[in-house]
Amino acid sequence: MTVNSATARYEGLGKTGKGHVATKSGVLDAAYGFTTRFEGAPGTNPEEMIAAAHASCFTMATSFQLAGAGFTDGTLETTCAVTLEKDGDGFKVSKSALTLTGRVAGLDKAQFEELAGIAKKGCPISKLLNCEITLETNFQSA
Repeated sequence: MTVNSATARYEGLGKTGKGHVATKSGVLDAAYGFTTRFEGAPGTNPEEMIAAAHASCFTMATSFQLAGAGFTDGTLETTCAVTLEKDGDGFKVSKSALTLTGRVAGLDKAQFEELAGIAKKGCPISKLLNCEITLETNFQSA
């Protein structure tokens, strides 16, 4: 079992509050708040961090699916777009849209799509999310 952690602090309340989030590893150390989440101010927001987590987890899962199928060389790049929408008096994450571009020597498009689909379902972050998850693939011949 692996346990990782992050800490978030929010000073002030509501729209005027200012937040700070940091990971134990120190890789993430950023400001967040209403303006970074809804107004495009510098800093991060929870949905951006979910998108980063989902993109990186899914890409690694796809890499392992490909390695398990005997492929040894390639490049994968995933963009993840997380949608936050109004839900009654609050908000909810309603969708995580993965777009995978891959170039893998000796692989064909059909097998690429099949293995990426398995990775989408098996990725730990996909299993965590309670929203619609979509996958678009862009296969490039190596």
